[in-house]
Amino acid sequence: MRISEINPLPVMIENLHLQALLAHTHPTLLIHPKTDRIVFANQAAANLLGRSIEELLATSMSALHKGQVPSLVVFSEAAFYHGFAWTRGLDLTRPDGTELKLEHEARPLILDGEDYLTVTISDLDARHRRDVDSEADDYLREGIAEWRRAERFFREIERENQLILGAAGEGIYGVNSDGITTFVNPAAERMLGWTAEELVGREIHSIIHHSHVNGDPYHAEQCPIYNAFREGIVRRVDDEVFWRSDGKPIRVEYTSTPIRDHGLVIGAVIVFRDITERKIAEEKLHAALAEVDRLRERLELENAYLQEEILSTNNHHEIIGQSDAIQGALKQIDLVAPTDANVLITGESGTGKELIARAIHQASARSDRVLVRVNCAAIPHELFESEFFGHVRGAFTGAVRDRVGRFELADGGTLFLDEVGEIPLELQGKLLRVLQDQKFERIGEERTREVNVRLIAATNRDLKEEVRQGRFREDLYFRLNVFPIECRPLRERPDDIPPLASHFLRNICQRLNIAQPTLTKGQVRTLQNYGWPGNARELENVIERAAILAHDGKLHFDLPEQGGRDSRKLAAPTTEPDSKPEKTVLTRGELRQTEYDNIIHALTMTKGKVFGENGAAALLDIKPTTLASRIKKFKIDRRSFAANETID
Repeated sequence: MRISEINPLPVMIENLHLQALLAHTHPTLLIHPKTDRIVFANQAAANLLGRSIEELLATSMSALHKGQVPSLVVFSEAAFYHGFAWTRGLDLTRPDGTELKLEHEARPLILDGEDYLTVTISDLDARHRRDVDSEADDYLREGIAEWRRAERFFREIERENQLILGAAGEGIYGVNSDGITTFVNPAAERMLGWTAEELVGREIHSIIHHSHVNGDPYHAEQCPIYNAFREGIVRRVDDEVFWRSDGKPIRVEYTSTPIRDHGLVIGAVIVFRDITERKIAEEKLHAALAEVDRLRERLELENAYLQEEILSTNNHHEIIGQSDAIQGALKQIDLVAPTDANVLITGESGTGKELIARAIHQASARSDRVLVRVNCAAIPHELFESEFFGHVRGAFTGAVRDRVGRFELADGGTLFLDEVGEIPLELQGKLLRVLQDQKFERIGEERTREVNVRLIAATNRDLKEEVRQGRFREDLYFRLNVFPIECRPLRERPDDIPPLASHFLRNICQRLNIAQPTLTKGQVRTLQNYGWPGNARELENVIERAAILAHDGKLHFDLPEQGGRDSRKLAAPTTEPDSKPEKTVLTRGELRQTEYDNIIHALTMTKGKVFGENGAAALLDIKPTTLASRIKKFKIDRRSFAANETID
């Protein structure tokens, strides 16, 4: 239907209102409610409703909103009554089937006495989109300002963090979960010699933590720093090394702390400190304390040793005698004492070899240091090396603490090896090396120690014969025998017996706190006529026994009648019919000689065997360990009885 058919003044409508409706940007319809016709539609309405203007003009309002006539009537009446009405209850379906959610706004309009409605249609979905965009735009405008404020805030925080990291004295760097460096502070740069630019973005373990201090590779799988972010736990290490850019290690202690983001470990921050100087100071302190402990132990050993020596020397600090042999020995002492030459003192047991060694030491430049005596005959075979050179704790079973050896104890002084012929053949090479180089190692220790020791050796054996028999190293013999001194036996220097006897008697009576008996010329001649197989030691024992048994100030020396100046050992008492009755009391020397002869006889019968059913100990009815001790005391060589058989 054309507008002219329903509107008596169509030209007036077109002139007065249609231009404005056409220019309206919102979808707008002009409705004539009485005829239910759409008398005008703009292009915006056509676009929204999916129809052309012509189609809309040819369509009724009720047809456009099928099944919604009651709603249209209510909507129209409300508009006429109130002058304005809106509704979202009028739905519409486009020809393509698209359902539209619309809002209708109606305003009444009277043209030439006819009631019309202008209906503006709004697409609610489009409006919602516009509202969202508008809100987003508002948020965007506000967000930019907020973002700028946040940016300034975080920039300030970052600046403060950088100031803190820069001021920190500890090295600090971060790694991500792949071990890639994320930041490095200036202290770390100074300590490591690497710049942050050289480290950031690179796998730092392979740069500064690739090896142990001994050069062994340090695999990343074993690195506590990596384990911190792999296992999510804090790792602390007290002493490791980081490697500087110049290839030098620095000792560090560090803490590796995992970094979490919403419960996930994303990396770690490492704080480390250079402890090189502190560790050097600690090691120096430990070395100083160890040296103090060593010196303390040495002083304790020296003190104990000196106390032992005081008791064992019986205050014999002088060489007594007027024979040519003694005077010759004193001249040799004066010649060799000022030097550091090795001295070999030979002679029978009891001839005063130790007195000569002490005299050499006291007349030397080393007299302010200790003279250390080692009785090689009294040291068990398996303990020789430990006795000479010492050992460290745990070097062998029973080594519960460090031990200072006799060479170390004698450092700066004199070492006196008594009965040097008893040193095992396998140890003689080590002894020779120490004498040549003045260096040795404790058992169980790799550290080489240096000593400055003067050596004096003594023996009652014929070392030349021992060398020929293969029981003593020839090179060691020559090293020891730089300056030989021979101690002549007492039977070859009877002129020394009177002063020795007087000296012994005076010292013994003072020590025992008894009155000193008179020593007559006849008694001196008796002493001079005896052979003294035990030499001065036997003379001292005889005088001590006589002093104890002295009656009314008179001495009586009970010596074997067959003892003569040429006797080498005491003979057993005879039992001939015409001889005097056998003595029932034996002197100390006789008892020793009897025990000596008995042991010799038992070893001869058993061919040197000590232990076991058929051993010498079983024949003598004593413990094998007791017999072994007495064999050492008498300086008996079991090898001479072996007859090429194995000795137990």
